[in-house]
Amino acid sequence: MSAQVYEQITNLIEKSQKILILTHARADCDGLGSALSAYLVLKEMGKDVTVSTNDPAPENLMFLPSINIVRNSVSDSNKFVISVDASRVKLDKIEVDEQGDKVNIVITPADGILTQADVTFPTGADKYDLIMVLDTGNLEHLGPLYDKNVELFYETPVINIDHHASNTEFGQINLVDVTASSATEILFEYLEWLENKKKKKMITEDVATLLLGGIITDTGSFQHANTSPRALDTSAKLLDLGARQQEIIKHIFKTKKLSTLKLWGIILSKVQVDPVHRMVWSTISKDDLQEADADPSETEGIIDDLLTNAPGAEIIFLIKQNPDLVSISMRSTNNQADVGKFSADNGGGGHIRAAGFKVKDGRGFEEIVNEVVGKVRQYQAERLNIHGQPIVEPIVNPIENPIVEKPQSANNRPTIGISTGRKGDLFGL
Repeated sequence: MSAQVYEQITNLIEKSQKILILTHARADCDGLGSALSAYLVLKEMGKDVTVSTNDPAPENLMFLPSINIVRNSVSDSNKFVISVDASRVKLDKIEVDEQGDKVNIVITPADGILTQADVTFPTGADKYDLIMVLDTGNLEHLGPLYDKNVELFYETPVINIDHHASNTEFGQINLVDVTASSATEILFEYLEWLENKKKKKMITEDVATLLLGGIITDTGSFQHANTSPRALDTSAKLLDLGARQQEIIKHIFKTKKLSTLKLWGIILSKVQVDPVHRMVWSTISKDDLQEADADPSETEGIIDDLLTNAPGAEIIFLIKQNPDLVSISMRSTNNQADVGKFSADNGGGGHIRAAGFKVKDGRGFEEIVNEVVGKVRQYQAERLNIHGQPIVEPIVNPIENPIVEKPQSANNRPTIGISTGRKGDLFGL
């Protein structure tokens, strides 16, 4: 990455004192890991730093160093401010009168009378010198943190550090590298350069652990196609710097709540397959979460943990019902099935092999599911040049014991095919 961009970032940081660090809504380990590692380095540089994301951190990420400092607003404090305009009426004294669970703030004017118009309760974002946005393709992905504070982003310089191909380069300075495995990989390279420039150690064991966590999770523990030599080299360097790999593995991959396991069972029981169009999908409704007594955060990573092992599939997706939106997480098994472009065309974004988008849940979950499945099927039909072939869907989970309903025979009675389990059998490849 160009040293010129590194210089620009460093100059802007050095000129700033009060810095806001943000990452996308429903932040994952890469988003939180990059945000928190930037926080620790900037604090060491003597900066006043606030880290915010729209939603509470998932329970399995509560082990991350300094996770307790993350806020769910752009304010750097929990203070409730009562503002009194003393330009018209001079004040004599202010007293606090505690009466059990009630606290009265008594303001006595020196002359004149205070009215309700003189008292306000200011809200909104604090003033910042700089905003750093990490692992976020566009500002809308910040969620309500952006929607409620749009003016802040026009008034304040923004540094954008990201690895998504769909990134809109919304910052005044954009450090965007779509060949990187994760935002933490990009940030490590900058911090390594900064250490050499400042002749000062900045990547502590905690910072290294945060950075490695982002790489491990975004590469699926080095199983995804984005596991490049560069990602492996960076990971080796981080291990040398004291990154606690086993701590990451334990909390991310080896610790599962009972409710999560129940949710997995529900999702597997609902797996659907279209072998003609080479697609596999499942759904999570609000009722499913309630049945498993699971929190929405427990759905993170399920598509990688459970669904990407279906033999012969080219596009795998999970459709999840949220309180106001339906989110679609997508994966592909080759670069020809570009789920990044598909998601971008539907208002989302991501990479060729990992992407997603959202749909407003105003028409009913099943209707949205049918619409999304139809769009993916149409995309695959055009890409694979499929015309007029029957749609084939499963009646049980294809991963464990694939039994697939085939087109009806001449006597109009359905025939049943059972896969042998060898790669390609289920999809006829």
